[in-house]
Amino acid sequence: MSEKSELELIAAMVPAGSRVLDLGCNSGELLAWLQTHKGCSGYGIEIADADVPVCVERGVNVIQLNLEEGLALFDDQSFDVVLQLDTLQHLRNTEKMLRETARVGRIGIVSFPNFAHWPNRLHVLGGRMPVTRRMPYEWYDTPNIRVGTFADFEVLAGKCGLAVTDAFGLHRGRVVRRWPNLLASVAVFRFEHGVLAD
Repeated sequence: MSEKSELELIAAMVPAGSRVLDLGCNSGELLAWLQTHKGCSGYGIEIADADVPVCVERGVNVIQLNLEEGLALFDDQSFDVVLQLDTLQHLRNTEKMLRETARVGRIGIVSFPNFAHWPNRLHVLGGRMPVTRRMPYEWYDTPNIRVGTFADFEVLAGKCGLAVTDAFGLHRGRVVRRWPNLLASVAVFRFEHGVLAD
């Protein structure tokens, strides 16, 4: 599956004309696509020096910011959709960022590598950490701070008081709805602000 097809599958979840905040937007490819094809507007947040000028060249409004600092510069419900694609595994305070996503956006969409995908389970069963297309690093040089599974996120969403409105996996360009915790290399969740847990 090409990365572009994965982005298009996720882009299909974003309503046309939405005001979007893309957390960890990298080079701004998705936000630029949403602006051009779906009439969306908004901002990308990116920390990498090299990606910020690429976003600007693409016509994407970008703010250079470390997500660990939170989203205090945005008011409640400032955006229709907040995207966190392949960012959660890099954050120290995942729970805080999910709550912030629900605060500033009406809809949140997250994706992350699903550590419970069956080939990963086989690697661990064999005594080794997996090295795959979705997780191409050795355990000692990975930029990922943590790993998670489809099932783990369901539990965390409940703890954060998030109402999951859609959940599925992705694998090689296909949506996986049956047994995504086992059969999908990527987990995707769409959620809205629910009743916050104490």
